[in-house]
Amino acid sequence: MNSSVNSTARLVGAALRALLVLTVVTGVLYPLAVTGVGQALFNDKANGSEITSGGKVVGSELIGQTYNLPKKDPNDAEEAARPDLKWFQPRPSNGLGSNSVNMQYKLILSGATNRSGDNKDLIDWVTAAKGAVVKDNSVPGHPVSPSAVPADAVTSSGSGLDPHISPEYAELQVHRVAEENNLDVKQVEKLVADNTDGRTLGFVGEPRVNVLKLNIALKELTEK
Repeated sequence: MNSSVNSTARLVGAALRALLVLTVVTGVLYPLAVTGVGQALFNDKANGSEITSGGKVVGSELIGQTYNLPKKDPNDAEEAARPDLKWFQPRPSNGLGSNSVNMQYKLILSGATNRSGDNKDLIDWVTAAKGAVVKDNSVPGHPVSPSAVPADAVTSSGSGLDPHISPEYAELQVHRVAEENNLDVKQVEKLVADNTDGRTLGFVGEPRVNVLKLNIALKELTEK
C-alpha cells in the first residue's frame, strides 16, 4: 500500500515539475525570445506595419480603409456611404451593396462573399459599381469608358481587406483627383508612378499601389 502511494506521489511530483518547467519555457521564455527577436529585427512588421502621417498613426500598410464623406445623418445606419472624390478610392471591401459581407474594411468580417460568377446579385452589384466608377471619374474633357474600368475597381479581394489597387485603377482616378484638388494632371500622375510597387522579387504577384500611402502623398502635395 505504502509503495503504491509513494509511486503515485513520485509520478504526481514529476508531472508537476514538468508542468512548471514547460510553463516557464513555452509560456514565458519562448514568447519573450520571439518578441525580442521581432522587435530587434522586424520592429515595423512586429508592430502591425503602421503608417504615420503628421506624427500620428493613420493606418496599417496591410489593411485597406475607406475614404468617404461624413454621413448626412450620423444616426442613420442605413444611409449609403458616399465616396469623398478628392481622394483616391480603394477597391470595394467584401461585397457590393446592402447585402455585402463587409463594406467598411472591418477586420472581424474578413472573407469572401462566396457568390459565383453567374450570381444575379453579384452581377447587379458589379454593374452598379462599374456605373458609379464611370460617373465619378468622368470629368470634362476626359470621359471614362466602361471598358476601361479594371476588375479591382468593382470587385473585392478574397479577404476584403486588400490595401492595394492596380496601377490601372489608380491611373483611371488621376483626372478626377487632379480636378477635385485643383492640381495639374501631371503632378498627380507622378504621385501614382512614385507610389507604384513592382512585382515582389521581380516576378511574384502584380504591380500595385498602396492607397493609404498614395493618399498621404496626395495630402502632402495639396498642403504645400
